[in-house]
Amino acid sequence: MKKLKKLTLLGLGSLLFVLFGFTQFQKSNELKPFQLTGLAQGTTYAITYYSQREIIQKPQIDSIFSRLDQSLSIYSPTSLISQFNQSDTGVETDTHLRQVVQKSLAIFNETAGVFDITVYPLVNTWGFGIEKITTLPDSATIKSLLTCVGSGKLRLTQNRLSKTVPCTRIDVNGIAQGYSVDVVASYLKKRGIRNYLVEVGGEIRVKGRKYPQNTPMSIGIQTPTKNEFESASIQKVIEVAQGAVTTSGNYRKYRQVGPNRISHIIDPKTGYTSKNELVSVTVVAHDAITADGYDNALLAMGLPQALSFLKHHQNLEAYFIYQKPNGTVADTATAGFYKLMR
Repeated sequence: MKKLKKLTLLGLGSLLFVLFGFTQFQKSNELKPFQLTGLAQGTTYAITYYSQREIIQKPQIDSIFSRLDQSLSIYSPTSLISQFNQSDTGVETDTHLRQVVQKSLAIFNETAGVFDITVYPLVNTWGFGIEKITTLPDSATIKSLLTCVGSGKLRLTQNRLSKTVPCTRIDVNGIAQGYSVDVVASYLKKRGIRNYLVEVGGEIRVKGRKYPQNTPMSIGIQTPTKNEFESASIQKVIEVAQGAVTTSGNYRKYRQVGPNRISHIIDPKTGYTSKNELVSVTVVAHDAITADGYDNALLAMGLPQALSFLKHHQNLEAYFIYQKPNGTVADTATAGFYKLMR
């Protein structure tokens, strides 16, 4: 399951990273940091949990990602989501596909269709899916593909995901990585771990504090410098006791086709790439699937609509980086986000 929109962690071109400050251990019964890192879903993962002893090892985490890919990866022709896309009518779901689609449909309704997982045929034709492109689609192609798009064409029952139009296909890359973070976090909780950080491709979920220092979890947010989107520096640091932080940005994820620079954010209503003043959106929510789904939607809305939307969604906090008409870069945030700043 490859993530196209997300940015990696710890100085690898990311907008999010975690500030750690390990000290020498003093007592054998103190909580100690244990770290697991690896590759998954076309990106990297990094897990830090705090315990008196090692409880979880890398093969256990890799097994979780393998099962997630078997359900949600459009890059695996045998995955459950690929079976749905290849089907004319639908498939029997598993827990992973059902929960991700259920959340996606909820966000689709909340955003009046701005977030739509059936946009996959358009994503593919613009060069952000499996197929590579050398020319841009024409208006006739876009018009044809729009007949396949629209989450109203999906039907989700307890055990089955169906489609009313055979050409409808889904891509959950805009939300599934957040879900993966939540799945790993849930596994840590089941193993009795109460203090942890889980990061996959820049999507983060935290709970508790850092040990043995007993200090809050600190997450740094990088922002592009003026008129130079490819160079980022630390701009804000927030402290989150429990919850998720995710970022969606359009200044790194794009396709260059001839002289045309194409954003990865596709408007499911018009079929064309979205263009607005937003450079990136960072969302804080109670879980990563929620933050991950809404960071995409807010980025597509543009700044005025996004801020208006957040006034009616108190469970979300957000930080925006945007470009002014004169080309300079500025930022703003919700009141709740400012309260998280260190």
